[in-house]
Amino acid sequence: MLTYKLYFIRHGMTEGNRDGSYVGWTDLDLCEDGITQIEDLLSSYEYPQVQEVYCSPLLRARHTAELIYPDSPMTVVEDLKELSLGDFEGKSFLELQEDEAYKLWLKDSYHNPPPNSQESGEQFAQRISQAVNAIFLNMSEQGITKAAVVTHGGVIMGLMSAFAIPRLPMGRWAVSGGSGFAVSMTSQMWMRDNAYEVFDTVPNGFEVGNDPAVKRSLGIDDEDED
Repeated sequence: MLTYKLYFIRHGMTEGNRDGSYVGWTDLDLCEDGITQIEDLLSSYEYPQVQEVYCSPLLRARHTAELIYPDSPMTVVEDLKELSLGDFEGKSFLELQEDEAYKLWLKDSYHNPPPNSQESGEQFAQRISQAVNAIFLNMSEQGITKAAVVTHGGVIMGLMSAFAIPRLPMGRWAVSGGSGFAVSMTSQMWMRDNAYEVFDTVPNGFEVGNDPAVKRSLGIDDEDED
């Protein structure tokens, strides 16, 4: 049976990421540190070869995709953009910590969207689920078996917590800029279980995060590490 492989990659660092500010739909480009971050990964690690790059429409994701996959065709997928953060855009935890709406959002972001946001957490989850389903459908129709998805940290965490095996909470799938996870699935697995299996980190050999459960799923044994 035909196996499909997707490589989820978070965009490189922006000025907002560097400064600890919330960045959702604000269309920031990579900062100089973010470009250096991607270039360092490219010089030290190997990214998988792909037939197609599916990318968020936001500039930071498109710029990252162009740096990593300059010769690969790119399809912009509108539904891969980050969560709309409304009045929280551009603000830090310190600026928001006494805000009552912010406290409600932290308590239950699924049902309590930021003021003037364009979507709730529930709507965000539905949107990114539609995105990955459309990507798999396009891959099947076009005969694509290996593709990269260059998107945002929140999107990756949402998609991994919803569909990835092993099953882990959203916060445990956090990744740094330029890195992510490789997953595989078959059409039967997707239709029957709505799931895909994590089999590696991206780029290959790069240690993505420090969560013990994620490491175990990828065959990384903390006791063997120096």
